[in-house]
Amino acid sequence: MDSFYILLAFTLGWFVAQSTKIIIALIVRKGKIKISELIELVMKSGGMPSSHTACFTAASLTIGFRCGFDSAIFALAVAMTVIIVYDATNVRYAVGQQGKLLNKIVSMSESQTAKPLKLVEGHTVPQAIVGFIVGVLIAFAMQFITFGRIL
Repeated sequence: MDSFYILLAFTLGWFVAQSTKIIIALIVRKGKIKISELIELVMKSGGMPSSHTACFTAASLTIGFRCGFDSAIFALAVAMTVIIVYDATNVRYAVGQQGKLLNKIVSMSESQTAKPLKLVEGHTVPQAIVGFIVGVLIAFAMQFITFGRIL
């Protein structure tokens, strides 16, 4: 039964983060958004908050609650979360910035064969921090709802 709660925490982390991106987009665009843009928002990487950080933080903490914070699986979950957050805020963010620059160069060129690249956006540190907070809140809420206590 523990695996169900861990997967639920992971899924809720993703769902809450992606839903928050939609709410932010609706506020910024004053409710004027097409269905295709909503679908694109849900499927794209990057943005506020980081869904990568939210879902892995929620899953890692839930593993800690369910399996023990001194367990090997919790240590592995934390290690994986750190790697994923580092990748999202450094590697993928840099790749996204480079992609934007390359697309600008392509748009200025007169080449008939050069086509714009599909951008893969990473996350800024504030986006990762908010994703972390979302993940922590989800894990604590699930623990409280399930057991009526935090620890």
